[in-house]
Amino acid sequence: MQEENRNAWNWGFTAGAENWNGRLAMIGYAAAVIIELVSGQGVLHFWGLL
Repeated sequence: MQEENRNAWNWGFTAGAENWNGRLAMIGYAAAVIIELVSGQGVLHFWGLL
């Protein structure tokens, strides 16, 4: 039985895809928090959507 490379960029519901999804979600969340702290506005107000 071969082990799957969990850092490989795979499409679909695979362990590697779920790892990348989590990593990118953490980066997006951190970016939203930093924008809010620096600008004093929510992300949607910062982008002029509200």
